[in-house]
Amino acid sequence: MENPSSGKVTISNPADITVIVGYFIMVMSVGIWSMFRINRGTVGGYFLAGRTMTWWPVGASLFASNIGSGHFVGLAGTGAASGIAVGGFEWNALFIVLLLGWLFVPVYLTAEVITMPEYLKKRFGGTRISLYLSVISLFLYIFTKISVDMFSGAVFIQQALGWNIYVAVISLLLITALYTVTGGLAALMYTDTFQTVVIIAGAFVLTGFSFAQVGGYDALLAKYSSAMPSNFSSMEPQSYNISPECYTPRQDAFNLLRDPTTGDLPWPGVVFGIAIVGGWYWCTDQVIVQRCLAARSLTHVKAGCIMCGYLKLLPMFLMVFPGMISRVLYPDEVGCVVPEVCKRVCGTEVGCSNIAYPKLVVSVMPNGLRGLMLAVMLAALMSSLASIFNSSSTLFTMDIWTRIRPQATERELIIVGRVWVLCIVAISICWIPVVQAAQSGQLFDYIQSVSSYLAPPIASVFLLAVFVKRVNETGAFWGLIGGLVMGLCRMLPEFWFGTGSCIFPSSCPFLVCGVHYLHFGIILFFCTSVLVLVVSHCTEPIDDQHLHRLVFSLRHSKEERMDLDWEQEEKGRVAQREPEERAREKNHRDSEEEKSGSQAHEQGTLEVPEKLPDISEDPLWKNTVDANALIMMAVAVFLWGYYA
Repeated sequence: MENPSSGKVTISNPADITVIVGYFIMVMSVGIWSMFRINRGTVGGYFLAGRTMTWWPVGASLFASNIGSGHFVGLAGTGAASGIAVGGFEWNALFIVLLLGWLFVPVYLTAEVITMPEYLKKRFGGTRISLYLSVISLFLYIFTKISVDMFSGAVFIQQALGWNIYVAVISLLLITALYTVTGGLAALMYTDTFQTVVIIAGAFVLTGFSFAQVGGYDALLAKYSSAMPSNFSSMEPQSYNISPECYTPRQDAFNLLRDPTTGDLPWPGVVFGIAIVGGWYWCTDQVIVQRCLAARSLTHVKAGCIMCGYLKLLPMFLMVFPGMISRVLYPDEVGCVVPEVCKRVCGTEVGCSNIAYPKLVVSVMPNGLRGLMLAVMLAALMSSLASIFNSSSTLFTMDIWTRIRPQATERELIIVGRVWVLCIVAISICWIPVVQAAQSGQLFDYIQSVSSYLAPPIASVFLLAVFVKRVNETGAFWGLIGGLVMGLCRMLPEFWFGTGSCIFPSSCPFLVCGVHYLHFGIILFFCTSVLVLVVSHCTEPIDDQHLHRLVFSLRHSKEERMDLDWEQEEKGRVAQREPEERAREKNHRDSEEEKSGSQAHEQGTLEVPEKLPDISEDPLWKNTVDANALIMMAVAVFLWGYYA
């Protein structure tokens, strides 16, 4: 693939290279330092950082885990293509992240869980729901997060260094996998904190240079509407008509809330649809919740959520607006519409809006700072990738592997977690070509559409599990299955027919693909909720003795909880041990081995909840974080109103 800037490799001067090398040395140093601070030889130490984190690493890590290079490339690309409405995805999170800290995490803490499937297993009993959630979460990680982040990081490196896209991906992965596999969650959270500082500083510098180049905010308002490519007719023999709406910037580009029927991001979808997908992502997703569970107290969780919320104000100004500026400055490349031109510029025929941010970096930044921005992109990429690697290995190890081998020792679990990381990397690399072509080449739309087809049933079940005692296992299971079937009925035809582009519309029937994906997410959420409630009310309720500290209304309960299914689990463990014991007797092995094996198993299962979590809060600090939450909501409401 050719480099748009006349084929020359841009980052090759000593200043840039020195900055990049210095940056990587710093990241590795922080990772190594944190490795020696926390005991990683236990499940609690490796997966939950020993539950010792204060509010600022929690807040910084929440933000850095969320903001991957997919955000830089995707938000700027969609901003370049259609304006500021995509910023609604970021500003919606200010409200959702408060639900996480105030309503969901207290329940997860009192339930004493490490993973989200483990919570559903305690709440409902049985194994089918938690197994379903583990599998669907791993599926979503690979197809909406890992492959997208790798692709967007590679787009950036390809623009900056002129490398082949797959060489770029593999180099990135090797470095990231190295510090994930060695360090565990503590190494991630400290490196995340360092990365967040670098990401924000670098992005502020680029935003300053970009606005200076375009002539300020007022100039952007005036010039964006006329940022059209000079070439919009095809030279190919099979000439096709390119209608003006394919290359003319939208009239409503500076509106956050758009027409409910003709808008590319209609306002009901932006207000409610994003909130549903956001509820799944912020309140039930392993990557995010795991950071909160590592905090030392509930007050630190809440303060971390507020810090993350304030940081989420920034992407609109640091990513969406620079993407729009990139279209103004480079309309022929970023705004290209003719397929053969786009193919030449960025290697894909459906449009080149994804190169908006990288193009800005390599063209606007001076030497040295350009190297810093490449480091920033790698920081964003590596922190979010590493978070997902760590969380998916936690899911696979604690929820799937312990089913296959209930007697696995602690050492075995940690080795399996590390091997699993290598497996998902391989699958993700194979998926990159699909990501490249989906949703008219707009990366952020691809991520949100896949999430809107698969996530609403999970969001619905978690919401009802935490707040409605009457919901039982049968209702939750059939709600998840019904929701999955509905979601796949929409997602599979869309991938089969292709999402299409302005020039080549998709041939998917209107009845299937005509509803906007955010509206579809709202419908799916309500259908799932109704199904869960109806089936639950038609079947036996769960007795209160099984629900102490597992639902919001009983989170302060001091009564002893009788876990559902504990008898079956015990039978399962005994059944697993019997053949081994027979083999030991035959071989006349020393019974000492048996004792040490069962002790290791007990340690593995009892490691984390040794110290029961306490969700009481100091009144002074509780009032302080509550006041801050109200201030943050007021800021969010003002910004929504101003840009609506």
